[in-house]
Amino acid sequence: MGEWTRLKAADGHEFRAWRSAGPEPMAGLVVVQEIFGVNAHIREVADRYAGMGFAAVAPALFDRAEKGVELGYAEADIAQGRELRSKFSWDASLLDLAAAAESVRGAGRVGVIGYCWGGSMAWRIAASESSRQTYKSGGDSPAAASVPVDAAVCYYGAQIVDYIREKPKCPALLIFGDEDASIPPATIAAIRAAHPGVAVEIYPGPHGFACDHRAAYRPEAARAAFARAFDFLARNLR
Repeated sequence: MGEWTRLKAADGHEFRAWRSAGPEPMAGLVVVQEIFGVNAHIREVADRYAGMGFAAVAPALFDRAEKGVELGYAEADIAQGRELRSKFSWDASLLDLAAAAESVRGAGRVGVIGYCWGGSMAWRIAASESSRQTYKSGGDSPAAASVPVDAAVCYYGAQIVDYIREKPKCPALLIFGDEDASIPPATIAAIRAAHPGVAVEIYPGPHGFACDHRAAYRPEAARAAFARAFDFLARNLR
């Protein structure tokens, strides 16, 4: 369904992105990669959401360090992904994600969904001062600005806790696994306490439970989480 295209960030950096959309999408959706690049799994996620009414785009964030990265899930792949991630800043990735969001804004409102590293990145986008939709979270006053997103879904973002003081300025849904060693129950509880206005869902499974390319895959939990994520995005982006 999808195909590769090229985008340009505000600093002039050109990068690949997987773009997938039907004839009349109801909204735009940025799909943010894990540390494994825009691999088959991420492309399949984009295609799946495109089949359900979104104009989806998955920017290749690793293009800033190395072109054409598509990794698997073995220990060597994890090590390579972590090394690549360490080569550039959050700010550089956010520039690429802003360009991706603008590329699908013609479809209407724009959401973001991210997994692992991408889940943490989606949180930072939702909490940025440039979040598009006004939204009241945890008793704070609404704040409005121009770009990039109107709703965010964050799957097992282990670094969300590092930015726990940042507050989302659009509706946000956080999805975690109850067997995720990198995000223990105490961490989830702390996030919930800091952000009572943010939806938090916990499903049975380890880190990566929603990816059917991994040994961690839990089919029932993945289906339930997908249904929740789709409903959340559809309600907030129509």
